Amino acid sequence: MPDDASDVRLAKLFLNGRSQSVRIPSDMRFPGTEVTLRKVGEGVLIEPVVKKRTFREALLSMKPLPPEEWFELPEDPPPEPVDL
Repeated sequence: MPDDASDVRLAKLFLNGRSQSVRIPSDMRFPGTEVTLRKVGEGVLIEPVVKKRTFREALLSMKPLPPEEWFELPEDPPPEPVDL
């Protein structure tokens, strides 16, 4: 159900071969090439398919921390000598 009555829009239905299609207004277009459909009561909920990013894509999208946010490395002294 829309949060606001201004979110409600009228869209045209048409036949595309043996399928029924709906014209989605340009300001409501979905990204990508696929959507999911779910029956909700008498209606149908259309949602975009959110592609999961790979670990590599996530790392490449991250911005490096500025130097003032870097952690200081603790001092790592050499091990103490041990008598065997």
